[in-house]
Amino acid sequence: MSKDLTADDFLPHVNKTFRVRGGHHALTLARVEGPAGGSAQSPSGIRQPFNLIFSGPPRDVLEEGLYTVDVENGPQFELHIIPIYTPARDRQDYQAAFN
Repeated sequence: MSKDLTADDFLPHVNKTFRVRGGHHALTLARVEGPAGGSAQSPSGIRQPFNLIFSGPPRDVLEEGLYTVDVENGPQFELHIIPIYTPARDRQDYQAAFN
């Protein structure tokens, strides 16, 4: 994609599976965290920061890195995915941050 991605680009993919290309991991986009009010851009036209929060199976942790992911019945994205602290024992959560 040649344009800057915004939170709005990911909202239609909440609860969909993102498969890591060339690997076996499949993560579900649990939520998109963004600025209050849901605005994708500031009045000056600058993209607002947002985070994607994914959930995956426990124990088989995907290492931090840049991955190409294919969305179930959708596009592909290149994301820097980071495993994050997950107190729940039934899953492992991940984050992709856009500043």
